[in-house]
Amino acid sequence: MSVLKRLWVALVLPLALAACGAEPVWAPDEAVQRARYVSGEPPSITLYTVVRKRGGEGAHSGLMIDASQRVLFDPAGTWHHPWVPERNDLHYGITEQMRKFYIDYHARETYDVVEQKVYVSPEVAEAALRRAESYGAAPKAFCGRSVSDVLSGLPGFESIPRTFFPNTLRKAFSELPGVQTRTYEDGDPDNNHGVLLVQKSQAAELAAAGAGGS
Repeated sequence: MSVLKRLWVALVLPLALAACGAEPVWAPDEAVQRARYVSGEPPSITLYTVVRKRGGEGAHSGLMIDASQRVLFDPAGTWHHPWVPERNDLHYGITEQMRKFYIDYHARETYDVVEQKVYVSPEVAEAALRRAESYGAAPKAFCGRSVSDVLSGLPGFESIPRTFFPNTLRKAFSELPGVQTRTYEDGDPDNNHGVLLVQKSQAAELAAAGAGGS
């Protein structure tokens, strides 16, 4: 075993073992059906990578799939929203507002969010959706591996390797034909717990406004 591989095992394996037995989350059918969101845009697959500003290390990977409905696969992630039902790291009802909430949660004074989008056929988008739905809850530190597992081998994504490292995945994704890239920056404080509280407050205000207007 090479020195580099031994170092990788020493760093990653303890995290993996400590995270074994990830707890599954399973929203009820009615919540998933109620949240279903169809964007009306061409089918696409979008990779989100959270990148440390200082040093450029990849900290997290997430995958938005715009198929017959738009969902967000966020393995081992911490983002959540009361309007977005979750089943084993797959979030349903990803409207534009929820997409922006997700980005805002991760982009802050110490991290940027890199968005890489490719348009795909409806068949490929549906295949990615089915893979994400059947993947199961990911252990901590398995975000890159889980996203790359969903992508690897899909038509048009044969060059994507199975990897634990978000930056390796981001680089491979950047070489796909037609990829569109955008970087989000934000100066919010590093503690993103407050962002979740603000998002929940906004959701409550919108719900109250909707109830008042009915």
